[in-house]
Amino acid sequence: MAEMHLIGQIKGASGFPDQSLFCKWGIHAGGAWRVMAGLREGQTQVDSPQNEDYAAWSHPIDLHFATKGLQGWPKIHFQVWHLDSFGRTELYGYGHCHVPTSPGMHKMECPTWRPAGTTREQIAQMFVGGGPQLRNSDLIYSGADRYHLHTLAMGKVHLELGVMLRNFDKYGIEC
Repeated sequence: MAEMHLIGQIKGASGFPDQSLFCKWGIHAGGAWRVMAGLREGQTQVDSPQNEDYAAWSHPIDLHFATKGLQGWPKIHFQVWHLDSFGRTELYGYGHCHVPTSPGMHKMECPTWRPAGTTREQIAQMFVGGGPQLRNSDLIYSGADRYHLHTLAMGKVHLELGVMLRNFDKYGIEC
């Protein structure tokens, strides 16, 4: 079987309207992909920078995949949350990006978005907080019904990923 080692970190986030951010992340891969070692999902700590627009997480990612084919190449997806002074959490954005197909170190930026909601929901969000969220989180990385959503652009999640491929050449895949 061909193998892929994914080693890196979720460095942080920038461009969000408030501080005190944390991130829930996960990796989705097709049926031909099997996780040999490592965690498929996780959550960063909350960072509350005082004088800058960058939340630093430096959260490690370390996964080892085995695969029989290229179909369903892994994607990493994110949910960025804000923690307010009362301990309440509010969704600030969803995002996803494909794991690079070439070996080596990759610096990546993943843009995020959130559902806009109706005018009434937007007004309620300004005064009460909260806001619309996805019922099915699979929409983050599958574009099936996402075109029906009205969304707002949010900040970016910054990543550094190292990709190592093994035995792909034995299966006729050249990188």
